[in-house]
Amino acid sequence: MRTIMVFSSLFFLYLFLPALLVLYYVCRKPAFRVWLLIGFSFLFYAWGEPVWVVLLLSAALTGYLFALGIAKSRGTWLAKALYIAAIAVNIGILGFFKYVSFLVDNLNAVLPFQLAEPHIALPIGVSFFTFEIICYLTDVYKGTIPAPATPKNILFYVSFFPHLVAGPIIRYRDIEEQIEQPQVSLASFSEGVTRFVIGLGKKVIFANLLGEPVSQLLQPGSADATVLGIWFGVCLFALQIYFDFSGYSDMAIGIGKMFGFELRENFNYPYVSKSAGDFWRRWNMSLGGFFRDYVYIPLGGNRKHMVRNLFVVWFLTGFWHGASWNFIIWGLYFGFLIYIERQFLGTWLDKLPAFFAHLYATAVMLIGWVWFYFTDLKSAAKAMLTMFGLYGREWANQELWIYFKENLLLFVIAIIACTPLAKNVLARLARSFPQLENGAAIIGNAAVLAIATVLLVGSTYNPFLYYRF
Repeated sequence: MRTIMVFSSLFFLYLFLPALLVLYYVCRKPAFRVWLLIGFSFLFYAWGEPVWVVLLLSAALTGYLFALGIAKSRGTWLAKALYIAAIAVNIGILGFFKYVSFLVDNLNAVLPFQLAEPHIALPIGVSFFTFEIICYLTDVYKGTIPAPATPKNILFYVSFFPHLVAGPIIRYRDIEEQIEQPQVSLASFSEGVTRFVIGLGKKVIFANLLGEPVSQLLQPGSADATVLGIWFGVCLFALQIYFDFSGYSDMAIGIGKMFGFELRENFNYPYVSKSAGDFWRRWNMSLGGFFRDYVYIPLGGNRKHMVRNLFVVWFLTGFWHGASWNFIIWGLYFGFLIYIERQFLGTWLDKLPAFFAHLYATAVMLIGWVWFYFTDLKSAAKAMLTMFGLYGREWANQELWIYFKENLLLFVIAIIACTPLAKNVLARLARSFPQLENGAAIIGNAAVLAIATVLLVGSTYNPFLYYRF
């Protein structure tokens, strides 16, 4: 099995990205630069999924052809028919690769006979690039963007490697002009390097180190599991997944800036939220924006059938993350919380001191992560019962205190790092000592890169959690 190329791998850091940057800046022709990025993007994808390059290329070209047909027949029944067919094709791609096995498993649980179990590999990034093609086709159908005359732009839009396999989900209209005129400058490149290094630090220094005790603590079926141990493990996992996913998004945005492209922001300090709704306005914002603009509002939004619309959106949000009832429960759980916040709870939270509103948001978020971490209902249920002292486990034991002492410093620093505190302090220092800003950024970037490199050399644990989605 080939290894998926990740941004935090030594090969990517010290060979793939530097080689591409050199070729990109040596070349002066914008059109050639675009094709260079397309070629390297397909190479990036092929590194871990060579067989699925055909799928990616076919999905992009099929979307391009559908868009041409929709644009040429706009205002007729044919345009609508082509649009429905195009959406069906992309939903079909996503459904076949991601949900067929789930469907068969559930049918086998209720049917008097057994269907053959399909073994279908999940192409990396399929959840992201199919949604981006749907965004593109919908906007062409609505007439908000033109269909490109050549396939170059759509190939770039779909394949551009920074956002290809784990987002952020971008929209064609946000990047259309940039494809022709990327904003290449020394300032943009410098900002991109810093943003990339911040993401690299989040991923390697925080997410990877936090992930090791998580797998040990979150074993509710183990005889050593304790009430506080499960709570501590969920807290660590909440931090791990934040630094993993937001770190990836930071690296993606940083790489985009290095090549002169602005990608969408995807996180806005979600753990300072004061409600479930606030949390989802700050977490994976590109996905939330997709469901809001392309599902919730077209269904009627808040104007009509709000309960139904919320149910559909949050069922799909959970199901999008994985073919498991745990993810569906996780999505509907947040949908229910957002509904009751809109009905009455939000008014109560607004009247509370900020500390108590934040405490509520933190508690409901941690409970939600239990359903996200475990991939089967039995394990999640055991964890929930243990957390609330209903599974006959001790509150704590000696092993927990060892884990707690060993990870306390990392835990505290990680909590501080997921708030705007460090950013605000650095911004204030930059205003006070502007002459030192550039030098401090260079030293800071070099230090983080060096630490990350040392950790990567000495560790084999370097997954991206969101690659499985």
